[in-house]
Amino acid sequence: MRVFCGDCNCGCPELFLDPEADLPRRIVLADDFGQRVQMSVEQLEELVSDAKSGLLDELIRRATAGRGRS
Repeated sequence: MRVFCGDCNCGCPELFLDPEADLPRRIVLADDFGQRVQMSVEQLEELVSDAKSGLLDELIRRATAGRGRS
């Protein structure tokens, strides 16, 4: 399990493996509002690859535009 805050026990977003889930839903990303996204290992690999290559940088820039963050 990977917790994306780690400084508290407040229900921070988590990424974990659900060994009981079907293969297409094995990886779980849960946010701090109780919502869950389930995906396959292959989908997570593609997401990580896109993040590492910088393909997601523009999406992040647009999402944070105007919030004093660049």
